[in-house]
Amino acid sequence: MIDLTVELGERSYPVVVGGGARHRLLEVLPTGARRAAIVTQEAVQVPVDPGVEHRTFLIDDGEEAKCMETVEELCRSFSRWGLTRNDVVVAVGGGVVTDTAGFAAAVYHRGVPVIHVATTLLAQVDAAIGGKTGVNLPEGKNLVGAFWQPSAVLCDLETLETLPPAEYRSGLGEMAKYAFLGVTGLRDLSLEEAVAACVRCKAEVVAVDEREGGRRALLNYGHTLAHALETAGQYDLRHGEAVAIGLVFAARLAHRLGRVGAERVDEHRRLVLAYELPTEVPEGADPEALYELMTKDKKATDRCTFILDGPAGLEVVPGVAKDVVLDVLGGAA
Repeated sequence: MIDLTVELGERSYPVVVGGGARHRLLEVLPTGARRAAIVTQEAVQVPVDPGVEHRTFLIDDGEEAKCMETVEELCRSFSRWGLTRNDVVVAVGGGVVTDTAGFAAAVYHRGVPVIHVATTLLAQVDAAIGGKTGVNLPEGKNLVGAFWQPSAVLCDLETLETLPPAEYRSGLGEMAKYAFLGVTGLRDLSLEEAVAACVRCKAEVVAVDEREGGRRALLNYGHTLAHALETAGQYDLRHGEAVAIGLVFAARLAHRLGRVGAERVDEHRRLVLAYELPTEVPEGADPEALYELMTKDKKATDRCTFILDGPAGLEVVPGVAKDVVLDVLGGAA
């Protein structure tokens, strides 16, 4: 087991990475919690024992479950059961579960503790860490949410053994971005070390910019196009697959703007291909429609805003001209 900490002063919390990490749930339960509401999905099938009275609340499978209706139903179910702010929500699953259950915990009784038991690679390296919770609207991804730090995160690598290959590759798409955020030799690390390295990188960013006022925005590298592809709803892409496409697109856009050379674009493409993930915008995609969706991204304050590579590393770049974005979406280097 690798024990890490997200340093946030009095709100600091542990992240445990390793096989069997979920069995340390009782150890990280908030002091005084008498009940645990376990939020999961039928397909997850990862049993946990919080060591206190508990009840399981199922949400639907798929990204469609990440919506306001699910949050309302969870909160009403918590209320009917009698959950109090001195109890705890335990989210067991991937990013859909941790995002949705985390948001429900943030708003129910104006905030109850939450622990994430992350069961997918994507959740372990990203979604469960850092306290960003939220759900989607038809107009875009994660447009309604809250910053609500968990009490602990347990990244149990045993749960990855039964993860469908496509879901595992999706996690690799989210992992790939950390290679451009300062994690060196990522593909040479063991799985436990790679997950821990990604968690450590994200924890360091969150510690200095909890609410995304500056540096934390860099964790969205590749996500501007990725969220547009997902919101469009017609490309059958998992989140990590969309991020992989977004990473290569961002590198090509940076090259088009003269920020990086062609070799840096090739580096992005090689890494994504090494993880057996897509590198190109789906055939038949409508550049105008994707552009309009990208202007609705949470980061967008002036036309399209992107995280782009450059001589000083990754930076937030606002106001990228529409014709440039459309050229690169259309295949221009």
